[in-house]
Amino acid sequence: MTLPDTAADRTFQVDLRGLVDLLSHHLYSSPRVYLRELMQNAVDALTARHGLEPAAPAEASGIRLYADGSVVRVEDDGVGLTEADVHTFLATIGRSSKRAERIAEQRGDFIGQFGIGLLSCFLVADEIHVLSRSDRTPDAPVVEWRGRGDGSYTVRTLPASARPRPGTTVTLTPRADAGEWTRPAQVHALACHFGSLLRHPVTFDDGTGGPGAPVNPEPAPWARTYPTPGARSRALAAYGEEVFGFTPLDTIELDLPAVGLKGIACVLPEAVPAGRRHGHRVHVKGMLLSEQAEEILPDWAFFVRCVVDAESLRPTASRESLYEDDTLAAVRDALAERLRDWIARAAASDPELLGRFLQAHHLAVKSLAVHDDEILRMLLPWLPFETTDGHCTLDEFARTHRTVLVTSSVEEFRQVAAIASAAGLGVVNGGYTYDRELVHRLPEIRPEATVADLDPATLTAHLDPVDRETELAAAAYLAQARDALAVFDCDVALRTFQPASAPALLVDSREARHERTRSRLAREQQGGVWGDILGALHQEAPRAQLILNQLNPLVRTAVTIDEPELARTSAEALYGQAAMLSRRPLRPAESSLINRSFLDLLAHALRKDS
Repeated sequence: MTLPDTAADRTFQVDLRGLVDLLSHHLYSSPRVYLRELMQNAVDALTARHGLEPAAPAEASGIRLYADGSVVRVEDDGVGLTEADVHTFLATIGRSSKRAERIAEQRGDFIGQFGIGLLSCFLVADEIHVLSRSDRTPDAPVVEWRGRGDGSYTVRTLPASARPRPGTTVTLTPRADAGEWTRPAQVHALACHFGSLLRHPVTFDDGTGGPGAPVNPEPAPWARTYPTPGARSRALAAYGEEVFGFTPLDTIELDLPAVGLKGIACVLPEAVPAGRRHGHRVHVKGMLLSEQAEEILPDWAFFVRCVVDAESLRPTASRESLYEDDTLAAVRDALAERLRDWIARAAASDPELLGRFLQAHHLAVKSLAVHDDEILRMLLPWLPFETTDGHCTLDEFARTHRTVLVTSSVEEFRQVAAIASAAGLGVVNGGYTYDRELVHRLPEIRPEATVADLDPATLTAHLDPVDRETELAAAAYLAQARDALAVFDCDVALRTFQPASAPALLVDSREARHERTRSRLAREQQGGVWGDILGALHQEAPRAQLILNQLNPLVRTAVTIDEPELARTSAEALYGQAAMLSRRPLRPAESSLINRSFLDLLAHALRKDS
């Protein structure tokens, strides 16, 4: 027997309170967005009316806000709603009047993309009252809709006298706990915050009887006219300071007609931590979308903060950030090109500005130059580096040193800087981010320059050997020193070098230490699988070198010591001092050696005095 198919379609039951809680905790960053959503709906209603009725009266272009502490009201003379619209669009969660087919051709003119904006009002109120009259139907009645936080609503029609002109009025009765967001001063502040660049005039009335205060009395600063270029530049800088709270080093105008984007980038006057990205203020069709839109610029552009207004960027569901799509990627690339153009103009025509910029933001420029050949050619000679001649540009350094040596780490540079400088070697610290890679590209800009990595052999080759007689006289001490330092895989040699105040130089590298550690592990794991793996990779591990300076009075005294224990202790002390001067992290065994050698020398001195 075949059972009848009794399945029936059912509709989801929506818990409105639960949905509002979801919006407040997971979609919107703050209840304050309710006012932005109401203003946005008003702007879209005005846009729709002018799209359908280009000859609409001039007064049908403004938005009026009212807040007296007991109610918050937003009023527009836009396209309005019919009774059918109200049932369709205000009573059905997730559907938006902006998607109606009859105004679909104006889609690109609207700010919003989603039908949940009105629900944000339940973040601050338990009841929403909407009074609307449609401009699309002659003699249309006024429709009243009341929605409540428990999910219920009522709809009724009123005589035309209830609202003589087309448009919509939304009134909220705030909850007692929402006073933070609905006080008159706060409503005015939020309106200025979100709507300062709106194209439609917005006024605010606090119920005290005075004239409405303009929220956006002037167009965006880049949309105004100025008597001179200098006046324009000063006005844009003043706007940047007002928005971001710092005086820009310079302002860069941004204009991308393809997406209707205009704005400014403000160059920060001080350096920022590497990799730190500042948020940017992004408006969409005049409405503030986000103050922390990091995605509008590439990572390397952390030396600017932008404020822009765009027509074609797509907001996310919360309308508090940008949707990552091909348009946003193209905008990001185009804005990056504008920043490159600004750097190029500064390099070509304003060396003083370029110098101040590089002094503050050389790391940002280095990160850009690594991947951008044009910026590399323009700015590599100007970039400052740490060298054995102090901090200077590569251009200056290459004029003094035909062969430029570069270390692979800060530690290695600090080990050799004083000795290399005294020996006439030109060494650049390549241990900082991007520096070594950039120095190696110097011949692309200065073909006459030669760049090579610094290795221990290069340095020791420039240290003068001692004479044969001195070497033989110190042989016994050197043997004791090598034996004492064997545990650190360290050889000991005697040379002469400047400055004479330096008793010893420890020549070692991170790579050499890693190789010695791997070799030691291979010896300890002989016979095991891990030992076989390391043994296959084993090669003769490079040894560290402690080079004693025969020109130093302390060393000349030390090499004459004939007491074995004292000779070992002095060698350990010289090794410890050289290791500390290298500024690399000390291993536990080295820290222990430094303490022990100091105490042993102190004990020896006390015994001698007694």
